[in-house]
Amino acid sequence: MKVISIILGLAVAFAIWIFVSHMNNVPKLDESVKSAWSQVENQYKRRADLIPNLVSTVKGYAKHETELFTEVTKARSSVGKITITPEMLNNPNAFKAYEKAQSSLGGALSKLLAVSERYPDLKSDKNFLTLQSQLEGTENRISVARRDYISSVKKYNIELRTIPGKYVASFLYPEAGIKPTFSITKEDKALPRVEF
Repeated sequence: MKVISIILGLAVAFAIWIFVSHMNNVPKLDESVKSAWSQVENQYKRRADLIPNLVSTVKGYAKHETELFTEVTKARSSVGKITITPEMLNNPNAFKAYEKAQSSLGGALSKLLAVSERYPDLKSDKNFLTLQSQLEGTENRISVARRDYISSVKKYNIELRTIPGKYVASFLYPEAGIKPTFSITKEDKALPRVEF
């Protein structure tokens, strides 16, 4: 009887230790996801800030490319219309709409940069080269920020789906739910077509 009591006591102590050691993981990982998402947004904002300067520079050389400029401006505008909130990270539909708008903007920028091939003077313009370099760097930063966000979401979702985190979350953080991650549409997977 004494042995059973000791074993039972050790089992309870072990369960309490596991519970206590995991009780702060969900909020820590949730904050990590929010932080990583903020960095993605930061890079999107940097890209959006660079676009008007890039468009203005290219416009000076390519006055008859108005359709392309309109497309870039509309894409940037559609991104700006979507209000980002922390709740958006828990709403897969809103998250996908935002990502679709960002993807559209990226496609329009690819076309804009491809236009530069038709204008040798533009390709050697110092302002254009600087803006193009900054935009390329920003696209790389966006890629890194997305990777970090995906990694944070993975850790968070694993915590919510595995034991003991699953039970700790259901007991202490019932509002915690699986967060969406990035996904690409078929259009995004296709090679961009630029027609001259």
